[in-house]
Amino acid sequence: MNPHFHAVIPAGGSGTRLWPVSREASPKFLHDVLGLGRTLLQSTWDRVLPLVDADRTWVVTGTSHAAAVAGQLPELRADRIITEPSPKDSAAAIGLAAMLIHDTDPQAIIGSFSADHSITNVAEFHDVIGQAVTAAEQTGDIVTIGITPTYPATAYGYIKTGSHLGIPGAYAARRAAAFVEKPAASVARTYVYSGSYRWNAGMFIATTEAMLAVLAEQAPELYAALRSVADIWHDESAREQKLAEVWPGLEKRAIDYVVAEPAAEAGRVIVVPGDFGWDDVGDFDSVAKLRQPVPGESSAVYAIGEECQIVDVDTSGVVFSSTDRLVALVGLDDVVVVDTDDVLLVASRSHAQDVKAAVSRVAEMGRDDLL
Repeated sequence: MNPHFHAVIPAGGSGTRLWPVSREASPKFLHDVLGLGRTLLQSTWDRVLPLVDADRTWVVTGTSHAAAVAGQLPELRADRIITEPSPKDSAAAIGLAAMLIHDTDPQAIIGSFSADHSITNVAEFHDVIGQAVTAAEQTGDIVTIGITPTYPATAYGYIKTGSHLGIPGAYAARRAAAFVEKPAASVARTYVYSGSYRWNAGMFIATTEAMLAVLAEQAPELYAALRSVADIWHDESAREQKLAEVWPGLEKRAIDYVVAEPAAEAGRVIVVPGDFGWDDVGDFDSVAKLRQPVPGESSAVYAIGEECQIVDVDTSGVVFSSTDRLVALVGLDDVVVVDTDDVLLVASRSHAQDVKAAVSRVAEMGRDDLL
């Protein structure tokens, strides 16, 4: 892989649809929600490490999660953990990382890979990212990965693909014609059937020079604020003072809106299609789909958790348990049970997206200790 390629792993968000496993103090990326023996963060690290060495791998996370990140990734250098006082979405996180990386390597190419996603075909993922890095280096454009849709999803944004570009070493690269918002079901069906649209997985690959140029043009105030932080980053006392001064006033904006969409309108975004079993692990329905059966497992109820004990009769679904309690289930189809020390969640897989509404109700009750 290119010696100037750097991986940026944004590790943020509270993952409220995976509550009560995922909480503000311990988000989903810190958990092994798929029962693989590695947390989502560790699995992301495992995927990118063949592409970059540890010296060129960076994690952007909240100050309160930095210790947990360091504990889970012992090979990660301490100076490669970029801490945010509070979440300000991906434009600030990736923008600051791009500046710090550019200051150490002006020829850098960065790729952003969320800490809480799942990919099942890692070899194909590596091939696609290799093409994206080549395209970014040869053209100076912003490159994104477009996931081949497997169904008409309404929870994801889409990328409309354009003409094939014929870039040497990036045989699948196409021009990105447009980014579109999460569609209604009927519109999503037309997207999938057309064959011209891909899911937007939020993976962006670009030279730091190109990324920062668009950021400076489209969001000059954000750029200036981040630049003031990056300039004194290695002076810890000055950094803390500057972060306290500028960070609270930053607008929460996604990198998609600040960089990718304006660049696409200017014809400066490339999409490399990818079909490598990507999932954002957005809710317990995703967990149930992704959790692989254990050899010899005969039950229709999948168990996740070292101490998980289940008795099931005519039941199907998934149980996530962090306690030693026995969970007995009778006559339930596609059930989700999450058993923790202080919260018990029972839901149907078809209503997995609505867990977020339950979290809102808990907040209204004033039970911040459970969030």
